Amino acid sequence: MAWRDARASRVRLLLFMSSIILGISAVVAIQLFSENLKDNIQRQSKNLMGADYIIDTRQEPTERAQEIIDSLQPDAKEVNFVSMIAFPKNGGTKLVRVRGIAGDFPFYGAMDTEPVEAASTYQQTKGALVDATLLLQFGIQPGDSIKVGEVTLPVTGILKSIPGSSAMSASVVPPVVIPYGIIEATELLQFGSRKEYQFFFKAPETLDLDVLEDTVGPKLDLANADIDTHTGTSERLGRRYDNVGKFLNLAAFIALLLGCIGIASSVHIYIKEKLKAIAILKCLGASRKQSFLIFLIQISGIGILGGVIGSLAGIAVQTLFPYLLRSFLPFTVEMSVSAQPVFTGILLGLFMSVLFALIPLLYTWYVSPLKVLRVDEEPEQPRKIRTLLFFAILWFLFLFSFWLLKDATYALAFVFGALITFIIIAVVASFFMKLVRRYFPKKWSFTVRQALLNLYRPNNQTVVLVLAIGLGTFLVSTLYFTRDILLAKTEVGQSADNANIIILDVQSNQNQAMAEQLKANDVPVLENIPLVTMRMHQIKDRLVSDIKQDTTRQVRGWILNHEFRTTYRDQLIASEELIEGEWTPELQANEPVVISISDNLAEDARVGVGDTIVFNVQGVLMETTVGSIRQVDWGRMQLNFSIVFPKGILENAPQFNVFMTAADSEETSARLQRNLVSRFPNVTIIDLRQVFNMVEDILSKVSWVINFMAFFSIITGLIVLMGSVRTSKYQRIKESVLLRTLGAKNSQILKISALEYLFLGALGSLTGILLALISGLCLAIFVFKEPFVPSAIPFVVFLPGITLLVLAIGLSNIRSVLSSSPLEVLRREV
Repeated sequence: MAWRDARASRVRLLLFMSSIILGISAVVAIQLFSENLKDNIQRQSKNLMGADYIIDTRQEPTERAQEIIDSLQPDAKEVNFVSMIAFPKNGGTKLVRVRGIAGDFPFYGAMDTEPVEAASTYQQTKGALVDATLLLQFGIQPGDSIKVGEVTLPVTGILKSIPGSSAMSASVVPPVVIPYGIIEATELLQFGSRKEYQFFFKAPETLDLDVLEDTVGPKLDLANADIDTHTGTSERLGRRYDNVGKFLNLAAFIALLLGCIGIASSVHIYIKEKLKAIAILKCLGASRKQSFLIFLIQISGIGILGGVIGSLAGIAVQTLFPYLLRSFLPFTVEMSVSAQPVFTGILLGLFMSVLFALIPLLYTWYVSPLKVLRVDEEPEQPRKIRTLLFFAILWFLFLFSFWLLKDATYALAFVFGALITFIIIAVVASFFMKLVRRYFPKKWSFTVRQALLNLYRPNNQTVVLVLAIGLGTFLVSTLYFTRDILLAKTEVGQSADNANIIILDVQSNQNQAMAEQLKANDVPVLENIPLVTMRMHQIKDRLVSDIKQDTTRQVRGWILNHEFRTTYRDQLIASEELIEGEWTPELQANEPVVISISDNLAEDARVGVGDTIVFNVQGVLMETTVGSIRQVDWGRMQLNFSIVFPKGILENAPQFNVFMTAADSEETSARLQRNLVSRFPNVTIIDLRQVFNMVEDILSKVSWVINFMAFFSIITGLIVLMGSVRTSKYQRIKESVLLRTLGAKNSQILKISALEYLFLGALGSLTGILLALISGLCLAIFVFKEPFVPSAIPFVVFLPGITLLVLAIGLSNIRSVLSSSPLEVLRREV
């Protein structure tokens, strides 16, 4: 009976199944890709690092650190730093990461260059390997030259990739590789320069890297150095991409939820149409169990078949992810297929379809044989059963979310958030129907009134369609609003009062000359900020060296090893807010030193107002007291500091300066950078316009990936729409015939349907956008702490676009209604 009935309703059941297929394909694709990514990271961990392990330090190694490094006999070494380079051929300048390498690095993987031999000859020829995109941008070819500090080098090769650098990092700061021996001649490493020394090691197969890290790590930690093994790096990288996979999994899960809601709605109408046939079966002796199992078998079959097809589709879709995420991945992912995600997809299809269809399926259990005679009788389900099923659905959603996220709190938050969102959209749809019914526009035209009546006619699917359309629109609109908030935090003002160029590493003896040079280029000196480097020597009554050896310490590790760049001034700046203590603007030389620290530093160092901190300032110990704590907005494009001293204390300490200025055009900025690099090759210049473009490019790539996942939700919603239109086809034919019998024309019936779908599309998309506005406002206020200026794209693109799409789908199924004769309905009734 299940098979025969399914064959008679195969078109409708296929539409039900398509909702499941999309959600399953999204989940399976992401599961497979996540597994492949983990396998590739483990398999290529050595290639990613280029060595078995690395010892690195932010400054020149201390005597103790150098002893440990020498005892392990490094096979290669590197010093890298960010600096400006110039192109003498055309006068161009660019901020790059200079990597000075000595030795046969990398030991694993390869430095991809053109020509190929440049990777092995650049150290002997004393040439430079320059990022391929950078050369293309400035029109430079191998054989041309670049100026790095005080040294001019020939470009001996095009650098396409190198271990330790990803496509994303290269797009922000392109790499330039030069021989280690040339670094000193560049004169770029001066006091205060931000640099990193790395020593690369190739270990024998018998060496246990975990034991080495446990043994040497604490010793290096005390000497302000770190050890990274390829296994530890792969674990960290795996966790980073695992978080991305969890997010994408949740996006796919939402698409699957939409499909399940579509199934529940469609099965509800489908079963209501079958109630008379079920009543006849019961009159002929069929039991409750038999009538229930007929349709349970159908839905189970839909779930299993949908799971199989969705899993196969997911296997195909997963091949797209390496292309979508290639900008974020430091290697090429080799794809393979494993059984676990496919098996999960099939089981998920079965459980989700049955679970969400159980409530309408229970009508078959409680339908009375008298339904044959009493046409209007509706079977009633016990409230207890419905409540149990509802909680069973929520429990299943929580368990599946917990399986994806591996965190009960996050899983509960996701289920609760999804439930609240669904409820809000459903309440909006229901409220709209009640509003139309209560304030029905009786004086409007016949077609408009009839279209509004259809929104709450028997067997209407207004709530389900608004839910499907609204949720898809909500996801995409929230993305755009969030993207705008992030971009607003990096926006660079164009007025003379807003700094858009930062000049770093200006030495004390260059201060006056730098100010004169800026004046000569017709740009103002907006700020001249002094920087003094120091480390923590003692926190409260404990030496930092003792805290490092304490395995039960509560102080965060970065506090103990960090070289702080501090400044001194007599006032707060716009990105700061005093939250505790009193601000001290200036002190006399013989007064106790009172400092102000940021709230994150206070939390991580476990210190508060009144606690003492002893700093090592270039070999001189200075005792200070925390006088105030500031809340700092680190997201602003300006210099912010964890530690600020009052005036009168650090003026005579060894220091360097940061200048901030503003260029009114890109041409002025380019001219200024050329002049500064030629006269002060050691300084680093950051054009905030370029940073803004980089951030926008990164966010665009992220947006593309999330849009791809939101696509599943929107398409699922549209399939639910098509299924509902198909399900209610015969009822619409009956309505059409009755209207035509009363004298309505085809054009009027077409307008009624068009207006109904226009209302549904507009209501669904508008509800989604308004919900996204609320979520965007909450993100802006509570997360990013920024003014909320919503994007116009959801209003000018999504609202009309999705509305017209819903209209087109609705009208595509109306042709058969318009061509149906009154006899067709009469024969069907007979």
